[in-house]
Amino acid sequence: MIALGVVVTLVGAVFGAAFAFQRKLIYLPEGGPPPGAAVVLPGGRDVTLTTSDGLSLASWYFPVAGAKVAVLVAPGNAGNRVYRAPMARALTARGLSVLLLEYRGYGGNPGEPSEDGLKLDIRAAHDFLAREAGAPLVYFGESLGSAVVTELAVERPPSALVLRSPFVDLASVGRLRYPFLPVRWLLRDEFPTRDDVARVQAPVTVVYGAADSIVPAQQSREVARAAGARTVEVPGAEHNDPAFSDGPELIDAIADAIR
Repeated sequence: MIALGVVVTLVGAVFGAAFAFQRKLIYLPEGGPPPGAAVVLPGGRDVTLTTSDGLSLASWYFPVAGAKVAVLVAPGNAGNRVYRAPMARALTARGLSVLLLEYRGYGGNPGEPSEDGLKLDIRAAHDFLAREAGAPLVYFGESLGSAVVTELAVERPPSALVLRSPFVDLASVGRLRYPFLPVRWLLRDEFPTRDDVARVQAPVTVVYGAADSIVPAQQSREVARAAGARTVEVPGAEHNDPAFSDGPELIDAIADAIR
C-alpha cells in the first residue's frame, strides 16, 4: 500500500505539473522588441493592433502600392516576427501587401498566449488589414497559426486560406511528444483545425513537408482532405526548414492562392 501510494503521488505530481505548466511547453515566445519594420524592409511600418480585451500588440505591416492581394500572416508557436521577415520580403517582391501579426506575449508584447487570447489577436489583425489594404485578403497560418487563421476563416471568410504544416488538433500533436500522458484530458487549449477547416467557405491550400517530424505529413493531409484542399508537398522538408521561410513552393502557394 505504501508503494502504491508513492506511485499514485508521483503520477499525480507529473499530471499536475503537466496541467499547470502546459502553456510554457506550447508557446515558446522570443522576447523583444525586434528592430523597426523599415529596418527589416524599406517601406515597412511599425503598427499597433488593439485587441477587444484592451491589449496593444506591436506588429509589422509591409504595404505595396497598388497591391491586388494582402496577406495576413499568423505565425507558429515559437520565436517572433523577425523570423518571418524573409517571407515578407518574398511576398512583397511578388506585389502582395503583408501584415506580420505578433501575438500577445511575443516580441515584447504584453499578455500571455492562450487559444482564446490568440483568437482576439487574429481578429485585431484582421480588422486592421481590412481597413488598410483595400484588397482581397489571403489568410496564411504557419503550424499553430494554421489553427488560428482557420478558426477566423469560419467566422470571417477570406478570399483564400493557405495553411502550412497544419495539425489535426493540438492533442494529436501532443500525444506524439508526450505518449505517456493523457494529453487530451489535460489540455486547456484545443485548436481543432480539422474540424474547423471543414466549415471554411473559401479555397484552401495546404503546404507541408514530407519529412516533418513535428507535425507528421499524415496530419496535414487529413486537414487537406477535410477541406477538399489543394496540397503542396515539399519533398524532404522538415518542420522548420528554410523552404518554409521563403522557399518557392510556399511563396508560390500563397501568391497563387486566389487564382
